[in-house]
Amino acid sequence: MNPTSALFAEPPMMGELRASGALTGTTAQFDTPRGSGLLERTSSFNDWREARTRHGMWQYARSLEGAPLPIASVCAENGDKVRGINFASQDYLSLSMHPGVMEAAMRALRDYGPHSAGSPVLLGNTRMSLALEQAISELLQMDHVVLFPTGWGAAFGALAALVRRDDHVVIDALAHMSLRQGATVATENVVTVKHLNLESLRDALSRIRHQDTANAILVVTEGLFSMDSDSPDLTASQALCNEYNATLLVDVAHDLGAMGPGGTGAIGTQSMLGRVDLVMGSFSKSFASNGGFLATHSMAVKQFVKMFGGTHMFSNALSPVQAAVVLEACSVIASREGDELRESLMRNVGALRGELACEGLRCLGDPSPLVPVLIGPEDVSRLAGRLLFDRSVLVNQVEFPAVPIQASRMRMQVMADHTERQARHAARKLRKAVDDAQSMLQSAPAACPL
Repeated sequence: MNPTSALFAEPPMMGELRASGALTGTTAQFDTPRGSGLLERTSSFNDWREARTRHGMWQYARSLEGAPLPIASVCAENGDKVRGINFASQDYLSLSMHPGVMEAAMRALRDYGPHSAGSPVLLGNTRMSLALEQAISELLQMDHVVLFPTGWGAAFGALAALVRRDDHVVIDALAHMSLRQGATVATENVVTVKHLNLESLRDALSRIRHQDTANAILVVTEGLFSMDSDSPDLTASQALCNEYNATLLVDVAHDLGAMGPGGTGAIGTQSMLGRVDLVMGSFSKSFASNGGFLATHSMAVKQFVKMFGGTHMFSNALSPVQAAVVLEACSVIASREGDELRESLMRNVGALRGELACEGLRCLGDPSPLVPVLIGPEDVSRLAGRLLFDRSVLVNQVEFPAVPIQASRMRMQVMADHTERQARHAARKLRKAVDDAQSMLQSAPAACPL
């Protein structure tokens, strides 16, 4: 057992933990700091963060000490270390250590060196990056692809390039922060619609078009929402966009590669390949690298985004190593081996979700590489997350701003190289950690809210 587990051994120590503020408050209290000192006014947040860090309750600065394998070694910010079952990495198809992917990376390193040495518009492209554009185009059955150095850059850059001040963005309430920030930078006309609610989408489009027939509307959703593991009806969403002269953008960061026929994600599953206006995604989940893309049927859109999407034009291009890694990952994803990896992944997902259900824990959404387990109160999930760390099970404890207040959860991320036994073991450990956390909190003295 980790030596710091003694912290939780006795109720008096639990009282001290609660009194420290490590179990109370949320980041919502700090997101609008006041005062004339731009730098000084950040201190109250950092005091709260340090209190959580001292007691092992700040889980957002952990570091891997090796590859993101099913069994991994992790170090917390306060120096605590553990080696355990890793359900906290997003290497869904376990390609980060795939022999072919590793060889592609080493070959690119030998041939090109580690650095792209320029923006894509200033000699940052390579033979591999151009081949990668073609591979993504073929995977999605879209004619043209623009590459970005990160998935965030793809989301933010696409919206910032295409949407102008008088245009409108209609965005799902749970869309990723990169999409939401891109929208608010581009225009003040941002309408948030209820999550996966087609009637809410129709009402928004109808209202906007009734008032404004001159400007554009961009509708933004995701193929797989990572905090709830659910997907929109893309056929109906695209039909609504067609009806109201709007454009649909789907972010496939989490589902592309890991799900759907041939790794085509929710778009392929719903028989919408080549039928969605705009598709963007990230290489950081199933493609063993960083980077992102925007796919379109329009050469004009591609060239416009390349010129006016600042995160493309004014950022260094993907390195040759990154492009080679993603290109090889695309080859695996589209192969029979890719099918087998997805089958293994979904067996592990089924084992995990099945055992969690048997343990009386609520899994959100549908089976996918993401298994969100709703906990609720932040103090329970923080303490349970720390107990899991001490008990050699690595998961991501998530709270506001990624999810609503009092809706915290453990977001478990499954890999193809996990085993069903590991999945069932982790589920049982999670049930015990939640029970122990609730018991400890009930027995400890109450603390004043932060």
